[in-house]
Amino acid sequence: MGMTTDVTIQPFTGTYAVQPAFSTIAFAVSHSGAFRFRGVFADVDGALRAADGDLALSGAARVASLSVQEPAALRAHLLAPDFFDAERHPLITFRSTAVRLADDRSAEVEGDLTIRGVTRRLRAWGEWSAPRDAGYGEVAGLELRTQVDRRAFGIEWQTPMPSGEDTLGWRVDLEFDLSLMRVDAAADGAP
Repeated sequence: MGMTTDVTIQPFTGTYAVQPAFSTIAFAVSHSGAFRFRGVFADVDGALRAADGDLALSGAARVASLSVQEPAALRAHLLAPDFFDAERHPLITFRSTAVRLADDRSAEVEGDLTIRGVTRRLRAWGEWSAPRDAGYGEVAGLELRTQVDRRAFGIEWQTPMPSGEDTLGWRVDLEFDLSLMRVDAAADGAP
């Protein structure tokens, strides 16, 4: 994975807030070697800030906002200490160290992801949408994908299937779909 062009651009000025109603952080992990189990954190916030030619992305997801298409008992297990430990670690956070946007709309972001109080460096790739007037404000978008080993964050729960294979995969796909709205346009005279 990587950017497909070397031409880095910076189309953003000011600050763009993550719009929680239109943004999600999701994960998918292999379950029983037969299907992918998915979950979504709907309560997200954050911002993309442009300053001095650089971009910075930061944000958080409230762990208790986890939604899964499974019985309530499974959701409760995911919020418990075996997995996200929501009571002691209510937020998953991210703070970028580098944001690179290319003229072909590809994006690469590096930064620090914190889950369960454990911070690890990660790199994600995806696409960005340029800022545009939507009639109700200036909007943009950022979609990023990456993979992590859940053990790196202390999420080591496992149980064997009758065959002896692991029930739950160690590799987790993460998806960040962010709707962004400019929040400081009036301050700098932009429309």
